[in-house]
Amino acid sequence: MQRSPEEARRDPAEDAPWSRPECQAWTGTLLLGTCLLYCARVSMPICTVSMSQDFGWNKKEAGIVLSSFFWGYCLTQIVGGHLGDRIGGEKVILLSASAWGFITAATPLLAHLGSAQLVFMTFSRILTGLLQGVYFPALTSLLSQKVRESERAFTYSTVGAGSQFGTLVTGAVGSLLLDWYGWQSVFYLSGGLTLLWVYYVYRYLLTEQDLILALGVLVQGLPVARHSRVPWRQLFREPSIWAAIFSQLSAACSFFILLCWLPTFFKETFPSSKGWVFNVVPWLVAIPASVLSGFLSDHLISQGYRTITIRKFMQVMGLGLSSVFALCLGHTSSFCKSVFFASASIGLQTFNHSGVSVNIQDLAPSCAGVLFGVANTAGALAGVVGVGLGGYLIETTGSWTSMFNLVAAISSLGLCSFLMFGKAQRVDLTPAREDL
Repeated sequence: MQRSPEEARRDPAEDAPWSRPECQAWTGTLLLGTCLLYCARVSMPICTVSMSQDFGWNKKEAGIVLSSFFWGYCLTQIVGGHLGDRIGGEKVILLSASAWGFITAATPLLAHLGSAQLVFMTFSRILTGLLQGVYFPALTSLLSQKVRESERAFTYSTVGAGSQFGTLVTGAVGSLLLDWYGWQSVFYLSGGLTLLWVYYVYRYLLTEQDLILALGVLVQGLPVARHSRVPWRQLFREPSIWAAIFSQLSAACSFFILLCWLPTFFKETFPSSKGWVFNVVPWLVAIPASVLSGFLSDHLISQGYRTITIRKFMQVMGLGLSSVFALCLGHTSSFCKSVFFASASIGLQTFNHSGVSVNIQDLAPSCAGVLFGVANTAGALAGVVGVGLGGYLIETTGSWTSMFNLVAAISSLGLCSFLMFGKAQRVDLTPAREDL
């Protein structure tokens, strides 16, 4: 007798945690996938100056193109988490990656379809945002189901290091391609590599039956059993949930503003500097910082420190200390000091991977994907406003200091809310458990 889509979408064996070899294989693969996600994402910020010169964009128009990614990104976060919780995060990630890889590779072609380049590039970025929006909620769902709690922070921070590694690769290789072959080559490379990664995952880590079942469930509609419904009312009565959401919002918004505007800041403030320096060094620092934060978090918890104490410590580093270095960027005229401050700020922001990002899995592991989707939706919406507002402030004040002040203010608000109301007690179950 044929199983219903509800029964077929997840076998009991699929709910079991990964074995050590499986965890290592998937961690490496997802690290590379996150790297390629960011290769595609930061291709536009890397190329904005050259594209603005080719198409005659001013700062406000460049800000529209840069922020338009988040218009799409914020719309699919909750959907990505819901699908990940129901059919498996790895399937959601593979299907979306195949689409955003194609769109990224096709971006230069879209730019030459007509004279309205601003419209076509904005549409391209919205579409890319829609497709990439499902990634991190699906990833959170996957890791909360497959990785043991004692290894969760290290695994998540290692996979999350792919965001810095991808930005590093695009900053280094992309800067060279930009000088040698033009901005189009950056999009061709990042899109093409993503499609190769999709083929590898499909060929070696997933079966054809897995994808057929997943597509079948999506086509027929996604039924939701009573026991699998998200207890929204119960969750949103908890201050700790709101604290996690607001802290994730602040972390995402601050990161997106720096991600989008730092290349332009260095290019305009230090026009004689080499792009491969300021596009590489901050992300080179961030990779070991991300892995270190995960290792340190799991180690301290294993030594008996309370989980919530460690989560809050990570947020002090990721939102508090990082914003101090961001403020310093607006008050120096030295290139070397600016690279140091940018590196410190970006590197410390990776501590958020072992703070609020994992705290969401502490609070509600049964629906971590969809809850992370809610938090990241808020962050993406803030990113739309923050990146656009950053461009407006730079254009109207003629100073980059105002943009860095904005980053510090947003980070400080998120940190204060998490320090006051953050907890690590599970809240997705009816009986309350003792705080960890």
